[in-house]
Amino acid sequence: MKKAILVAALFVALTIGAKAQSIFPKGEISTVNNHTGTVWLTELNVADSVIDCNVAQATFAPASKLDWHIHPLGQILMITDGTGYYQEKGKPVQIVHKGDIIKCVPGVPHWHGAAPNSPFTYIAVSNGGAKNKTQWLQRVTDEEYKGIKN
Repeated sequence: MKKAILVAALFVALTIGAKAQSIFPKGEISTVNNHTGTVWLTELNVADSVIDCNVAQATFAPASKLDWHIHPLGQILMITDGTGYYQEKGKPVQIVHKGDIIKCVPGVPHWHGAAPNSPFTYIAVSNGGAKNKTQWLQRVTDEEYKGIKN
């Protein structure tokens, strides 16, 4: 069942990637205190007793980024537009682009966000519903973000 969900989500991401604009609405501006800059969120599927998988689209204004955080059961990010950054604690930053797939390893602190001069959009897929609640950590420092070499 999990493989079927992930294959379906990948199909959606590839379909979106083939278009100039997302087929989903941009969503609402996030007002929670777990990021810097402007981030729009759209929940596409909320985990329930039938399909225990959350699917959301996130769109970042240039230079916007999430704080360091952990997904206890992991997460998959399917990049659908723009250029962004992904970094796991203790590892170099990865520059990611439309069409890339990122596997956020369970329990590993990481952050992701838009490059300074590019918006950034992805579809996030997380299984495990309430058992995979994001654990928010500290802000990404200016030194961490500005030290990235493109």
